[in-house]
Amino acid sequence: MENKFFTSRMMFVLTAIIVAAVMRLIPHWPNFTPVAAIAIFGGAYINRKALAFILPIAAMLISDLIIGFHSTMVAVYLGMMAAVGIGMLLRNRVKAGNVAIASVSSSLIFFLITNFAAWYTGLMPYSRDFAGLLQAYAAGIPFFNSGLVGDLFYSTVIFGSFYLVSRRVPSMIQG
Repeated sequence: MENKFFTSRMMFVLTAIIVAAVMRLIPHWPNFTPVAAIAIFGGAYINRKALAFILPIAAMLISDLIIGFHSTMVAVYLGMMAAVGIGMLLRNRVKAGNVAIASVSSSLIFFLITNFAAWYTGLMPYSRDFAGLLQAYAAGIPFFNSGLVGDLFYSTVIFGSFYLVSRRVPSMIQG
């Protein structure tokens, strides 16, 4: 009986997710990590929906055990789950333009969720009104810029690598 889980495609996905977890531990620009790109990639290429969410979240959790936790972790994980969902929308439509749109969308959603959480929890000294919320979003723009560049860069690397490898190993295309 052949094992349908450990296909060449799944091994590529698992390796990419492990690399993403390790990359969070290496010094980097704020938010310039491959985690969102991996979440999008997992959503696009992991056929089992539950695993598409579990594997990128597990990579985050493992690296967070080393990095440490903070009060807005739930928002960060929600942002990553949104990225997986965006990746699922890419299924059977993976093209460079669609990947770029998915990356930008994921970055924007992550920015909106996490900065709202920072404002809502009172983690930062913003007033508890609409002006304070806008101030929280304005303060997060440099992190958004870095995250967006990172998401676009790593999505290009990960999806591009998968495309190039699948040209050499056609079995990667089958899930």
